[in-house]
Amino acid sequence: MYIVIAIVLGVSIFITVKSIRAQAHVDSTAYDLMLSTLLKHDVQEISVDSFKQQTGCIILDARAYDEYRVSHITNAIWVGYDDFDISRTGNIPKEAKVVVYCSVGYRSEKITQRLNAAGYSDVSNLYGGIFEWVNQGNTVVDMQGSPTEKVHPYSKSWGIWLNKGIKSYE
Repeated sequence: MYIVIAIVLGVSIFITVKSIRAQAHVDSTAYDLMLSTLLKHDVQEISVDSFKQQTGCIILDARAYDEYRVSHITNAIWVGYDDFDISRTGNIPKEAKVVVYCSVGYRSEKITQRLNAAGYSDVSNLYGGIFEWVNQGNTVVDMQGSPTEKVHPYSKSWGIWLNKGIKSYE
């Protein structure tokens, strides 16, 4: 009996991770598994690979301002999380293609939900966040727009998912 339950549970987890990976994924299986349980997956998600193919989208950073100051994705607009105010998106057309990111995707998922509720029609959460962006070798910039290796890892425990770049708590 216990063996059957364990097999069913194992297959169910495998199918869940496989279906999430089919929609959006990160390179690390362990990171993918963590994200599959952390996130609700109730908003549109976009992988780093798919995001890189996008043109003309508006990029929103849903991290704390201290994190954004260390580095961010080029052209990202800071909107925050704890102090998020929908008025920060007032100049963005409701039909614009918008991609929201944070460190791993949790905070940006919540902001994506709020944008959807406010009537934005094409909003995606960057699956794996800025950590996956950097882990895949993509560039981030500092406040002057210059490329940097520094990334704010949010906390030491969350920083384990950041495998490239320089962890900076400035």
